[in-house]
Amino acid sequence: MHGEALKTWRKEQRKRLIEARLMLDAATLEQWRERIDGYLERSFPGLAKACLAFCWPIKNEYDARHFARTLRERGALTALPVVVAPRTPLIFREWHPGVELAKGALDIPYPVHSPEMAPDAVLLPMNGWDSKGYRLGYGAGFFDRTLASLAKKPVVIGVSYEQARMETIHPQPWDLPVDYLVTERGVYRRDPEGLAFLGAPQVGDDPSVLSSPVCYAGEVKRD
Repeated sequence: MHGEALKTWRKEQRKRLIEARLMLDAATLEQWRERIDGYLERSFPGLAKACLAFCWPIKNEYDARHFARTLRERGALTALPVVVAPRTPLIFREWHPGVELAKGALDIPYPVHSPEMAPDAVLLPMNGWDSKGYRLGYGAGFFDRTLASLAKKPVVIGVSYEQARMETIHPQPWDLPVDYLVTERGVYRRDPEGLAFLGAPQVGDDPSVLSSPVCYAGEVKRD
């Protein structure tokens, strides 16, 4: 699928997935948020010493602000993306409570005057995701363009819900897969064959395979 047919199909899928997410009740969202927070904290302890970029949540997306606060308490820096111009890579500016914010596209807040940062890792929300780790976003292509432009590519951790899983997003040459994906089910890692399900890390698990800025250990299960 290519061209206008792909654009129309993605628009329809995006609308369907967002509408389904907006139907989620507050209690379910909070339960899933707490699970995802826990999986991130136990699976990626190196983030406590990193600069993490995340996205301000909209339309019932996973709310990363709670996890970002936990990381800052441990010494991490956190940043938000800033749109500079259409079809231009994003920049990232430091954010913590008290930093001046303005509203941009989709009424998403962004830091105005704080220092520009180069993130070590990015928490990337996904309207939809497929078994190869490709993301259905909002259609503007900002993140793919940004990641392709960075001299040092950050670790990209997708965050989404299991209900957003798709057979494929029909990825194009410019689409970039995530390195990891975390949902309310657990943690996935991308390997050459696609996403491998690592499981749901529990308190006391020993993350010993990878080091900075992320680490995770667990039996890999194809799923």
